[in-house]
Amino acid sequence: MSDEQRKYLRSLRLRKYFVIFCQISIVLGFFIIWEYLANKNIINTFVFSKPSKIMETIINLAIQNNLFVHIVTTLKEVLISFILGILLGFIIAIILYEFPIISDIVDPFLTMLNSLPKVALGPLIIIIAGANTKSIIVMALLINLIVSIITIYNGFVNIDEKKIKLVKSFGANKIQILTKLIIPSSYKTIISSLKLNISMSLIGVIMGEFLVSKAGLGYLIIYGTQVFNLSLVMSGILLLVIISYILYKIITFIEGKLIKNF
Repeated sequence: MSDEQRKYLRSLRLRKYFVIFCQISIVLGFFIIWEYLANKNIINTFVFSKPSKIMETIINLAIQNNLFVHIVTTLKEVLISFILGILLGFIIAIILYEFPIISDIVDPFLTMLNSLPKVALGPLIIIIAGANTKSIIVMALLINLIVSIITIYNGFVNIDEKKIKLVKSFGANKIQILTKLIIPSSYKTIISSLKLNISMSLIGVIMGEFLVSKAGLGYLIIYGTQVFNLSLVMSGILLLVIISYILYKIITFIEGKLIKNF
């Protein structure tokens, strides 16, 4: 390895460390300023609480064995809706790509469903699926599925036509074109779909837990609102932010592994 290459790799590492340092500094600075303003009564602690009170609330939940239950409940619902959403989205996107006439027929309906506020369907979902976990997963699916279909399908149709014609000239059939060209060439779009899907799944699950739930972080937030315990509300929000970050990092890790393989 030449000196220039070593310098370049070193600059990349330094840049990465600098970015991480800045991110941590921003987060710490935010909480320090928040705590300071709360202690000086510059902001209303009843409404906004403060970091020390939030940490105390989280610790108390952990001591009472409630924290783990709420986190696991939400994570389970998110993972189920995420897996179902990405699998169904992938299959439906393939069907739409292979049968353009179906795509033309359902395109306006997909657009309408995507723009429809899903929470408006909440009462109907509860009546059909019942006031249970099924309703929460259905709510999350309504939010993440359409986004997955549209994202993956757009990745398929934007493949260079010249590449498709070239593969066809070598005698490749539809299945070979799909598995050897279309899907591998769309891996970046598929990864983007995973990132969108995991965030949409989390949003859908929390919305579902707001409507019908006896456990989960969404339930924690809505219960805290009902009893005017804003520290509990902020604790739920903080835990959601942390979980969202961890899930995003997992998808990013998968993306890095896929990039090495392609």
